[in-house]
Amino acid sequence: MLATLVDAPFHRPGWIWEEKYDGIRLIAVKDGGRVRLLTRNDKDRTADFPEVAAAVAALPAPTLVLDGEVVVFDADGVSRFQLLQRHAAGASPPIYVVFDCLYARGRDLMGEPLTARRAVLESEVREGPRLKLARRLADNGFEAFAEARRRGLEGVIGKDPTSRYQPGVRSPAWCKVKARAEEEFVIGGFTAPRGSRHHLGALLVGAWDGDALRYAGKVGTGFTEATLAALHRRLSPLARPQPRFVDPPRERDVTWVEPRLVAQIGFTEMTGDGKLRHPVFLGLREDKSARDVHWAGSREVRSDSRNVRQAGSGAARADANGEGPRASSRATPRTAAAPARSPGDATRRGTAARARPRRSHRRAPGP
Repeated sequence: MLATLVDAPFHRPGWIWEEKYDGIRLIAVKDGGRVRLLTRNDKDRTADFPEVAAAVAALPAPTLVLDGEVVVFDADGVSRFQLLQRHAAGASPPIYVVFDCLYARGRDLMGEPLTARRAVLESEVREGPRLKLARRLADNGFEAFAEARRRGLEGVIGKDPTSRYQPGVRSPAWCKVKARAEEEFVIGGFTAPRGSRHHLGALLVGAWDGDALRYAGKVGTGFTEATLAALHRRLSPLARPQPRFVDPPRERDVTWVEPRLVAQIGFTEMTGDGKLRHPVFLGLREDKSARDVHWAGSREVRSDSRNVRQAGSGAARADANGEGPRASSRATPRTAAAPARSPGDATRRGTAARARPRRSHRRAPGP
């Protein structure tokens, strides 16, 4: 289940407000002593986070399916995606922040309201050095957002307490508001290094507008030597003779690549024509598909935004008094009736059911 991005903070009475974390979304599947950690695109990351897997395996429930994010916190207790990227280079160990429980002790919870799932989550998950529960913020949405801005958090997520868990759906019952300017972009090429830099100079990034990849900017900061070397290893096999961008920049010494890798980019603002100002590379998004990165104003975004606004009593439809949020032009929500794009996505339709521990599968009702 995915949250709908909205363009401004809002308040809705009764909603629950949680900190938005800057990490990698993972489904944790526990079956006895065995634990798997799966990304949204169904990649098994268990071996990458053994401390997290061990912490989940130590929980008393024989079977569990949890939803959360693996994060690394800075000295101020703020999650930073770039710190998580340096995990292999010796950064502090990651922590699994859990915000939902989909299955526990042979019981499928996806049809239960959020309040009931949270109660089970709190009873089953014991917090420790590698496991935390998602932190609740103020009951008022505006106050929650103000706290996020004050602390430098990535943002906030508001949730309808009656919402059921819908695998694969970007639901208006969960809405996220970003407090930091960060987005995912597709890498379409890189320039040659200059001066003392090695491997590559800058990344050329963009986003999909239908079947067209549109150019958004050149990212030349935020790299370490290790990052440059790793990016060059990943990008070199993807080289292609011509740019995939429909509007490629006029750059010299460019290696064009197949648009398969997704980068997390921080920036100060976006210009009116969608170009990035002062972009900084934060890391690769191994949990995101390049085809899910859409250009602001694309057909997918316009269609999905209309669906959010028309969602009946859905949380993303504006109230008559103006308290409700509007779907952001960068958002790519799908309505509850929309089919999942990929059966392999770990939070999409069917995957949560497939992730249920095998020994208890027969006892659980289908989602």
